[in-house]
Amino acid sequence: MVFSSLVFLCIFFPVVFCLHSAIPSIKVKNVLLIIASLVFYAFGEPVYVILMILSAFLNYLCAVLMEKTNRKAVLIGAVVINIGILSVFKYTGFFITTINNALHVNLYVPQITLPIGISFFTFQALSYVIDVYRGQVETQKNFGKVLLYISFFPQLIAGPIVKYRDIALEIDSRSADIAEMALGLRRFIVGLAKKILIANTMAATADHIFGQGFDSLNIISAWIGAIAYTMQIYFDFSGYSDMAIGLGRMFGFHFKENFEHPYRSLTIKEFWRRWHISLSSWFKEYVYIPLGGNRKGKVRAGINKVIVFFLTGLWHGANWTFVVWGLFHGAFSFLEEFVPSLKKLPRVILHIYTMLIVIVGFVIFRSDSLGFALTFIGKMFTGFEFSAASMSFACQEMTPFFIAMLIAAIIGCGPVCSLTAKFASLQSRPARQRVKQEDGITSEAPILSRKKENFVQIIQYSASFALLLWCIIRLSGGSYNPFIYFRF
Repeated sequence: MVFSSLVFLCIFFPVVFCLHSAIPSIKVKNVLLIIASLVFYAFGEPVYVILMILSAFLNYLCAVLMEKTNRKAVLIGAVVINIGILSVFKYTGFFITTINNALHVNLYVPQITLPIGISFFTFQALSYVIDVYRGQVETQKNFGKVLLYISFFPQLIAGPIVKYRDIALEIDSRSADIAEMALGLRRFIVGLAKKILIANTMAATADHIFGQGFDSLNIISAWIGAIAYTMQIYFDFSGYSDMAIGLGRMFGFHFKENFEHPYRSLTIKEFWRRWHISLSSWFKEYVYIPLGGNRKGKVRAGINKVIVFFLTGLWHGANWTFVVWGLFHGAFSFLEEFVPSLKKLPRVILHIYTMLIVIVGFVIFRSDSLGFALTFIGKMFTGFEFSAASMSFACQEMTPFFIAMLIAAIIGCGPVCSLTAKFASLQSRPARQRVKQEDGITSEAPILSRKKENFVQIIQYSASFALLLWCIIRLSGGSYNPFIYFRF
């Protein structure tokens, strides 16, 4: 995995980007990106490239057939095919194991390898067919463009989930000047640093604590593990999204944001407006609203939300821990709907409440079983064992580098970029000049201090370059964990 990451950073991406920039024809650019995307996917799982191409073709065919036969019947067929393929590869073992446990039988459980990113490209394909059915996008007659939309390598494996209508025009016509490319590259490096420096550091601590026997855990080490994983999953997934958005921008594609500082949320409802936005909006548009949304009263709206949260949890993985995690969030979202006075509490209390739910929820998400999750959560709130062994274990996790990265993670959860931009704008305000108007009256008008702006840009890009070198050094040293959402 480390080798493949270095190959991508040092060979694959630079070659594809240079060729894409040098080719004048948009058609040839698209062919290049299709080939590059298929090679990229095949590098990890050669066999399942055929599955992805087949999925793209079936959805392309269903969209074309909608113009020639019963649209609703074709749509139902497309939904059944897509969900069927996803279920076979992702949920067969889960369903059979659940039946075995419930009925005390011993049915054979097939060992089916999960294709990387199948949940993401299946949802993208579904959104395209549904949007064609609704008349929100025109049927694409060129299969290559549909294949490019579904297989585009920057966001293929772990999102964000892109709707066809958001990039349809850019498939046919796009451009990226040097400034756009530079901003895209910087965004990519920031995402890479989130993953390599922060997420991987948090992962090492979280894996160690979650893999430790409960006899060694107390309330301190349990909370360290829970907070470490909470930071790991955010910086791991938001880092990948940043990398995808940055790479897309370098090729002329503009993907929507996937995270908006979710750990600043004051309610669970707000958290899901900020967390994995592309998935939340997908379920809202294609499940919640078709179920009736909030148009049939609060009770029905609450039930619809619980259904969506159940499906959201199930989408994440074939384990009851993911389902319970989804329902856990759904229950508190339901509660907030019926207890409006909750929102009148002080902001500090609301933030503590939200983060407590999020952290406990991620313990359930991280655990291999519900029994493990309950025991671990029990340690978080009742683990008052302060023996020499348990305290020694807790102290061992608090290394200087971990503490430094944890501080960086806490700071990075806030709108650092927004504050930086605001600070930069404040720094450039003092420079003013007197401007003579046509009537002869002079007035003062603000001017942009180019020197200060250029200085800020130099600092930012120098820091990005330093981060890139640091990440490559860390990768070369073998300190790498696969992205969490690769398995979804």
